[in-house]
Amino acid sequence: MKIKILGGALVGILAITSIANAQTKTPVINHREHRQERRINQGVRSGELTKSEAHHLRARENKIRNDKRMAKADGHVTRGERRHLRKEENRTSRTIYRKKHNDRVRG
Repeated sequence: MKIKILGGALVGILAITSIANAQTKTPVINHREHRQERRINQGVRSGELTKSEAHHLRARENKIRNDKRMAKADGHVTRGERRHLRKEENRTSRTIYRKKHNDRVRG
């Protein structure tokens, strides 16, 4: 009988902790972050991005990373925080495209 009660309590505790962890996960943002970093690196390798453009884009990615860390700090990433991070990622993605296609080449 005691084993069943302890087992049930353990399952309940694990369920609560998994729910808490799920609220701080940001897989979509993480995936976009990695994909945009690859786009920046590819632009540097191909010469489409100058060093200063790449530096600027990486600084924007670092800001997004810091914003994501701040959003996770309280243990819960709210819908508004996710929206803000997505907007920043969208803005940075457009900037990467524009800088890669602005006919400036690394010299």
